[in-house]
Amino acid sequence: MKSSDSSVGAWRAVLLAQHRVVRAIEQDLVEAGKVPLTSYDVLLELDVAEGKCLRMQDLGERVVLSRSRVSRLVDELEKQGLVERRPDPDDGRATLACLTSEGRRAFRRAAPVYLAGIERHFTRHLSPTEQATIACGLQSVVDAADDDPPT
Repeated sequence: MKSSDSSVGAWRAVLLAQHRVVRAIEQDLVEAGKVPLTSYDVLLELDVAEGKCLRMQDLGERVVLSRSRVSRLVDELEKQGLVERRPDPDDGRATLACLTSEGRRAFRRAAPVYLAGIERHFTRHLSPTEQATIACGLQSVVDAADDDPPT
């Protein structure tokens, strides 16, 4: 196999694995009656943020699954009482998305299903060495992208 073949093969494997595992975890959450994976993604980012709040722009940069529709997704989560919008006290032009106590409860209820899905659909198929190699290699790609963002 030529070098370019293995490069394309690695890229294809990343895309296929990501697509299939995300789809499987989405299904697990639906079957368990928990928040959808795109909502979980937003709740996760808010949960780990300082003060449980993020500027909408920052939230859009952090979420993995729903960047193009973060504003609409936050609208939906706000209607469900899981997130609330607040004016940014540091910048009157910006809006914060903040996790509510109900949002934190929904996040915590979904977390065991999400974590079990990662184990069932991803990590159990990889040795600890493969997991570490993948994490290290892909983090290098993430770091390079952060150092040289698209224009």
